[in-house]
Amino acid sequence: MIAGLKLPSLLVLGLLVSAGGIGQAFSNPLPLVLVQDVGIPSVATLAKTLRIGEVIDVMRLEGLSYGTEMEGDLFPGKGGAAWVSVVELIYDGPTMQRRFEEALAARLAGHETDMGAMQQFFAADLGQRILKLEIEARRSLMDQAVEDAAKARVEEMMAEAVPRFDALQAFSEVNDLVEMNISGAMNSNLAFFQGMAEVGAMRQDLTEEDMLMDVWGQEPEIRAETESWVFPYLALAYGPLSDEELAAYIEFSETGPGQTLNTAVFGAFDTVFAAISRDLGRAAARQIMGEDI
Repeated sequence: MIAGLKLPSLLVLGLLVSAGGIGQAFSNPLPLVLVQDVGIPSVATLAKTLRIGEVIDVMRLEGLSYGTEMEGDLFPGKGGAAWVSVVELIYDGPTMQRRFEEALAARLAGHETDMGAMQQFFAADLGQRILKLEIEARRSLMDQAVEDAAKARVEEMMAEAVPRFDALQAFSEVNDLVEMNISGAMNSNLAFFQGMAEVGAMRQDLTEEDMLMDVWGQEPEIRAETESWVFPYLALAYGPLSDEELAAYIEFSETGPGQTLNTAVFGAFDTVFAAISRDLGRAAARQIMGEDI
């Protein structure tokens, strides 16, 4: 699942020294049986095949938009050009890609024999078409009207019990999309709190356990938000695929290489967004406390 990773929801509930809370969200599918041995690609080659640069470009745009929302929630009208510049620096595309590839390499260490299967599936025509559809869907969902229409379509599919929805559910389950997204969001929220605490913008009596408890308190809201996003995304991304093509994607996802790649991609993005969230926490804390950012 390459572009179905939802950006973490940052929901600060009552841990700040002063300021209300962050109440908005931030917002990847995988894939036939090998026919030939294509050798072991490098991580950089695999990342290029997976179009990770394009995925990061979209995530960066989402991040810049989220920075504006964060300003509105935490320090309305006070961030200005300085805040915009800091958010752009935090969501630096080359840095995000470097961090991702380093983290992916660490997670794929010892699984080199699976990388040929990953490369073969995604380098093929169907794999590349799937990746393009995923990225375009991700980009399109930045438009609220598109997201609303996708949600309405999912509701229709569920009401009519169409087989395609069953296939989307199977895809989500085999790739553990909901739980993976929830875990990533909660890890990022904790990193955000830790970043704020480093700068001193949290209650002085706040402990690491308090932060963990607060993050776990957000789990139901994060789960609901994730579930409401995943299926509209899947329906939009895979709508152009035939039943046979989607079945082939699910088949690959069930293989050892498919499972390994799914876990590695989610884990690598988890690393990327934990670093981003910690940096955002530091920057937001400085802004709230009136320090130079």
